[in-house]
Amino acid sequence: MGEAGDGRGDGKPDYLGHRQRLRARFLEAGPGALPDYELLELILFQAKPRQDTKPLAKALLARFGSFAGVIGADIAQLMAVPDMGEASVVALKAIQAGVERVLKDEVRASPVLSSWDKVVDYCRAAMAQAPIEQFRLLFLDRKNVLIADEVQQTGTIDHTPVYPREVVKRALELGASAIIMVHNHPSGDPAPSKADIDMTRTVASACATLGIDLHDHLIIGRAGHASLRGMGLL
Repeated sequence: MGEAGDGRGDGKPDYLGHRQRLRARFLEAGPGALPDYELLELILFQAKPRQDTKPLAKALLARFGSFAGVIGADIAQLMAVPDMGEASVVALKAIQAGVERVLKDEVRASPVLSSWDKVVDYCRAAMAQAPIEQFRLLFLDRKNVLIADEVQQTGTIDHTPVYPREVVKRALELGASAIIMVHNHPSGDPAPSKADIDMTRTVASACATLGIDLHDHLIIGRAGHASLRGMGLL
């Protein structure tokens, strides 16, 4: 007997023809010609070669809201979606890793302060969809070129402990001349809290005593970001 969805005269499942047409459209017209659910279908083809992936692609978008939300979702959250499996999760997270790697390479290619938009794009790709707070440090040399990018702390859904002494210690270990602090707000709202502002000023003071510049503290939300320096709070 044929699989569910058979409707071709040759006995082959309908989705096989759909896959061929989708691949052809992707190659001929480019990825911009595909809506988000069809791009997800293409990715899921590799993990589910004998299954119609359109229902799963649409279920993922309904659950996580956008293409970025899907590939940036936590592994446990993805695994909880019906019909997802390890291979599908790996396929999606590999796309996220690839995006982050490309953006990070672009940040490394030139002084950070002259490519600020790329820094923000990289941080958003890496952190905007994280379900818990992460505190990340970008360490820069004297020419403001990125020498290290490290997640220093992770916390709960709305709090990450930050220790100014540890920030300064790590900067000295790496020989960094400047740092950029970054953390995410899983709530989606990037507006800084009073605690964010107070912590930033404490770290800035600790860095200043040792000649290390705190260029900025970026807060990443799902729909945007906030710069404490840009807001006059640093």
